[in-house]
Amino acid sequence: MPQEQNVVSARDERYDPQRIETKWFERWQQDDSLYAAEPDSTKPKYYVLEMLPYPSGALHMGHVRNYAIGDALARYMWMNGYNVLHPMGWDSFGLPAENAAISNQTPPREWTFRNIANMKAQMKRLGFGYDWAREVTTCLPEYYRWNQWFFLKFYERGLAYRKKSKVNWCPKCATVLANEQVIDGRCWRHEDTVVEQRELEQWFLRITQYAEELLRDLETLQGWPEKVRTMQRNWIGRSEGTLVDFKLDGPTGLAGSTIAVFTTRVDTIYGATSVQFAPEHPLVSDLTASDPNLKGKVDQLIAEQRKAKEGGDIGEIEKHGVNTGHYAINPFNREKVPIWVANYIVMDYGTGAIMSVPAHDERDYEFAKKYGLEIRLVIVPRAADPEETVAEPALPFTTLNGTLVNSGPFSGLDCEEAIKRMSEHAKKNGFGKATVTYRIKDWGISRQRYWGTPIPMLYCDKDGIVPVPEKDLPVLLPENVDITLTGGSPLGRVPEFVNAICPRCGGPARRETDTMDTFVDSSWYFYRYTDAHNDKAPFASKTVGYWFPIDQYIGGVEHAILHLIYSRFWTKCMRDLGLVKNDEPVECLFTQGMVIKDGAKMSKSLGNVVTPNEMVARYGADAARLYSLFAAPPDRDLDWQDKGIEGIQRFLGRVNRFVARHVQPEHPDWRKPVPANLSTEARAIQRKLHQTIKRVSDDFQGRWHFNTCIAAIMELVNELYGIDDRMAGTAASAVVPVSLLADVQRNLVLLLAPFAPYLAYELWETLGEKTSLLRAPWPKYDPALAKEEEIEIPVQINGKLRSRIVVPSDTTEDVLRERALTDEKIRAAIAGKQVVKVIVVPGKLVNIVIR
Repeated sequence: MPQEQNVVSARDERYDPQRIETKWFERWQQDDSLYAAEPDSTKPKYYVLEMLPYPSGALHMGHVRNYAIGDALARYMWMNGYNVLHPMGWDSFGLPAENAAISNQTPPREWTFRNIANMKAQMKRLGFGYDWAREVTTCLPEYYRWNQWFFLKFYERGLAYRKKSKVNWCPKCATVLANEQVIDGRCWRHEDTVVEQRELEQWFLRITQYAEELLRDLETLQGWPEKVRTMQRNWIGRSEGTLVDFKLDGPTGLAGSTIAVFTTRVDTIYGATSVQFAPEHPLVSDLTASDPNLKGKVDQLIAEQRKAKEGGDIGEIEKHGVNTGHYAINPFNREKVPIWVANYIVMDYGTGAIMSVPAHDERDYEFAKKYGLEIRLVIVPRAADPEETVAEPALPFTTLNGTLVNSGPFSGLDCEEAIKRMSEHAKKNGFGKATVTYRIKDWGISRQRYWGTPIPMLYCDKDGIVPVPEKDLPVLLPENVDITLTGGSPLGRVPEFVNAICPRCGGPARRETDTMDTFVDSSWYFYRYTDAHNDKAPFASKTVGYWFPIDQYIGGVEHAILHLIYSRFWTKCMRDLGLVKNDEPVECLFTQGMVIKDGAKMSKSLGNVVTPNEMVARYGADAARLYSLFAAPPDRDLDWQDKGIEGIQRFLGRVNRFVARHVQPEHPDWRKPVPANLSTEARAIQRKLHQTIKRVSDDFQGRWHFNTCIAAIMELVNELYGIDDRMAGTAASAVVPVSLLADVQRNLVLLLAPFAPYLAYELWETLGEKTSLLRAPWPKYDPALAKEEEIEIPVQINGKLRSRIVVPSDTTEDVLRERALTDEKIRAAIAGKQVVKVIVVPGKLVNIVIR
């Protein structure tokens, strides 16, 4: 970095963020290596990353909060001597860019790169410390050629395949969505658009092949929030059970004669009194083809199911069904049972067909009572004494703690033993087996849109499906394409793209016109950051081996079962290809809270966006960053208040004034060690400094409650201002030695540096320091001086004692309130409740009023 000159002569007490930030912004732009990771270093590495943004046009304060968290951590780690990798890039393919381009009548490429330039300029002005030499833009051929390369490798290993399937179709996006992109029956991009079902030929990635490993390895991710791991467990949805083949009685149709049923309770199969299909099961079409009236009733069930999914809980749907008039044969007892179609059976679970056992399942019981189906008891409570007669249980009786009755040769067995023996019996006789199923389905990556990675496959009349040879990559996305929404991929209307030569026979071939799901781009981008300009491979394995796994990843919880599960799958595939050695991409994950404005998540669609440009112009970048970190703990939602950022600007002004008043770099004692013999007043200041260093350092290492870090720095500044107040006109150095004043000011600036780098750099120079602040050592505290007197504070909820917290005796009211609200017992007790107010009696108690 250019030499940081000592220009201290003015010592202006007035805080002028525009002057300070313009000065340092210009200096930082002159040094391309300032935030660069070291290629060959003996230092310990630290890879910190925020999820790359979609270039929507402009940042809002929700983005700023996310990036300010990562930037503070990166700066802290630089100051602690780590070789830090902190890159940034652009998730620049996808539907939003294409839709916006259509609306604005601007080519997607032009619209996207204009937005990237704007957002990059905003990030730089906000002072975020990114290594821009590693910038990745996913819509450039030098990136997406490797998407295509990966696809070919997956195809070679049977992980990429094409099949005709019922898929999720968003009519507004005019494309297919993956299961993970359907939220409560609606498009993840359009909450007002109900997703339809269509049958199309699609490309899939076989994520189910890794389902067990994806589930198992969640236990190794101890640095991930439990809520994210739980969401992934539920989405993967592992179920142990038995696959049983019922035979269709009578003539078969296109879907065949076997009805595969998955059940976790094969011990109840003698109580099955019907077989029920999900309305979209393939066999339903065969069974209803000859009866238009029946087909209409099934369509009604589909509509009911779709509406229930929109509400988010299909389990609460009012049960409706249609009797097909056909029968299935139970392979255990050869009994014919009626086949129904029911609106509460879904294709997502098992095989989309169930054996209905109303005596031992609550939903089946409700359905059977409604339609008068037989209810047959086959399990009774286990008797404590074999001689004892057990009364019939209330129905439905669902426990595993029971004994089989009315179950042929299996009667008398305990449930668990019966499940084992009946599964073995099914396997031995060729009509079933014990198995494991997963809720997660293979990832459909085909998109019938223009703005995405072309899928590198060809269709030849002679040779069928043929991969594009690696030497011909990338398959370039053509420009100047008509992308109006008329159904089907716009690429299909570009002859020069579609028409190709088959690499096997040399005859005419047709290119695949679907493009890849944008989540393909974001599944491996963080590997590319480590070797962003490699034109021979997606990255060098040795380089990745140094940097991975990512030490800290930061982003929204909304990607828990989208990006975060896809990226885990992609890593395991790359490991099996021999490209990486790590099993998981991310060691620690942090999911930040949203920024709320006017009672809703900040977003352009709601018109409640607060722009960083406006905040920077009015208050400065440091104030915008600092407020986004101070107003709430980073894992909780932040309710944006303009008055709050005004208060932060005033605080920064106080820091600036204190240093301006007390800086004395020309004094002979300025760089001397702090003397051991200090006055009571001076010792109190020194103790407060070391306590603050400890509190801020502990928060970086532990809870990441940057709001309490900043509150601790504010308390220190208040204590320092007390010097002037108590001295009443006497020079502070008369009571506090100059060497201690210098030590306090240097450490104050170091503590502030991760949060407000512009002012910190300015004050570092004002203090006469010559070294780069980014590489200045993080301050150390003396444990003896940092020891604080602690007190125990009772925490009540509506006047009733619920917990106790231990805090330093001088903890402020704001910090005490925050500590109480983040206490684990209190958080559990107030979950889902409205906090009306928090009454704090400093040093005595906290009472939280809820309703």
